[in-house]
Amino acid sequence: MMTRRSKLRRAFTLVEVLISLAIFALAAVVLSAAYLNIISSYSAMGGRQQAEEDWNWLRLSVLLEPDRKKVEAGGRLALTNGQQLVWTAKIEPTDVADLFRVNLRGETAQTTGPEAWQRSQMVQLLRPTWSDPAEREKLRDITRQRLLKQRSK
Repeated sequence: MMTRRSKLRRAFTLVEVLISLAIFALAAVVLSAAYLNIISSYSAMGGRQQAEEDWNWLRLSVLLEPDRKKVEAGGRLALTNGQQLVWTAKIEPTDVADLFRVNLRGETAQTTGPEAWQRSQMVQLLRPTWSDPAEREKLRDITRQRLLKQRSK
């Protein structure tokens, strides 16, 4: 026979229900925070990847430009996200004929926000069209003399 006490033990007490609800709420908060961290990390990675693609596009545009004056003038480049990329290039000759050192610098026109970035890179370019013919011959003569000295040793 069932006693009254055994009938009451079949159900959960109010304290047990409240404890289980507190544990469930705590687990939901922790999981939600972890999910939001993952979402923000993916967003940040996407922004960095887009900035890298924008930089590669700028670098390719500069590398393919045959006119030295256009490269020295710098400019603005419209990006896919609606921002403007302002870039400058400083060109320096080297000791080798037709070889130039280009210091490329670019930054987004928007200086605030998570998508704003700036970057610079030094690139060496072989550009015969940028050379002054007299300077080119002078550098070639210096290189010939240096090679002849090394050969005679």
